[in-house]
Amino acid sequence: MQGKKAEEGTKNAKKVNLFDHNSLKHMLDESVSEIVTSRGYVEDARMSNVRLFIGTLISYTNEKNAIISTYPPAGSVTSTGLVVSSKLPRFSDLYTLNIKSGDPRSISAGKPVEFSKSVTQWFTKDGVLVEGLFWKDVEALIDDYLGEPKKKK
Repeated sequence: MQGKKAEEGTKNAKKVNLFDHNSLKHMLDESVSEIVTSRGYVEDARMSNVRLFIGTLISYTNEKNAIISTYPPAGSVTSTGLVVSSKLPRFSDLYTLNIKSGDPRSISAGKPVEFSKSVTQWFTKDGVLVEGLFWKDVEALIDDYLGEPKKKK
């Protein structure tokens, strides 16, 4: 069983060219989307469809680097959806991830949270994303937004 899991891990490893800034950001953004949806949030695809229709240039003024917008978790009455955005400035290795409420005027909207970390913490020298470390950091940020207590190691 362990051998099969290890084999799957290397088979599904996400590899990226470390010198291609856009590829790095795209890989991290896609992983963030996977992590957020794995936590029970359903992606609101309307924003993506509108973005395709209107075009990135026009919608940029509204979205501000948003990579995923979600509905609240099913059955939740005390939560709003999330808007997750990121940035990776040119010629910088600092990836900034920001989580805020989908409805900032709501009573149940949490305070926005963010972290900035070097992408070198999540990629091997060969350009393979170490998903476990990245998931841990993103899930900690989601927990921070939700106000959940920190897990002890």
